[in-house]
Amino acid sequence: MPQLAINVDHIATIRQARGGAEPDPVHAAAICELAGAKGIVVHLREDRRHIQDRDVHLLRQTVKTRLNLEMANVKEIVEIALEIKPDMITLVPEKRKELTTEGGLDVIGNAKKLQKTISKMSKAGIPVSIFIDPDAEQIKASLEVGATYVELHTGRYCDAENEKERDQEFRLIEQAAELSFEKGLRVNAGHGLDYRTTTRIAAIPFIEELSIGHAVIARSAFVGLDQAVREMQGCIDRAGRI
Repeated sequence: MPQLAINVDHIATIRQARGGAEPDPVHAAAICELAGAKGIVVHLREDRRHIQDRDVHLLRQTVKTRLNLEMANVKEIVEIALEIKPDMITLVPEKRKELTTEGGLDVIGNAKKLQKTISKMSKAGIPVSIFIDPDAEQIKASLEVGATYVELHTGRYCDAENEKERDQEFRLIEQAAELSFEKGLRVNAGHGLDYRTTTRIAAIPFIEELSIGHAVIARSAFVGLDQAVREMQGCIDRAGRI
């Protein structure tokens, strides 16, 4: 079964709404780890809409499991990653006006730039994951540019309007996970997963980690962050009984 990594971006979203110091995503990350999360994920965006440089520096010092820094392939953020040295980075597409990441990165169309950044990360000992749609050509391109991992985009599966559509999207993710593994890539998955959609994805062989944020942070408003993380871990645990 995959491990659970919690994205704490939206703790920072709440903080930034008032421009104060609370709630602190660094504190939230510690609670998530104590509740059983095996990784912490943050996205340092160019516009700094939620996670700030200060957060990343402190998380690097305090995270006891694994820190995954999501980032666009832009010079400023690449330099920060090389300085911070997270346990891994995940390269994602980024648009200023989007509410959240809208789809996978076009590895084929950005191969040269990605290869250059991955080479820098490799020299610094930082494994690289690329967030992609479950597409065979993007998987092949990810391998060619030197990625260690791919993170398969689960958003269309989660947003499906009916069971037939959801089954189709699930099969694409399932096939992509197997193909990635066969080609020598390690496999993570995430985006949009919640307490209804996670268990089925968690049952797919070859997926090592699920990155989940919004659903857990939203649930924590009602039951607390510790309980919300434990409930999501329960969804993953149920995959072992499918």
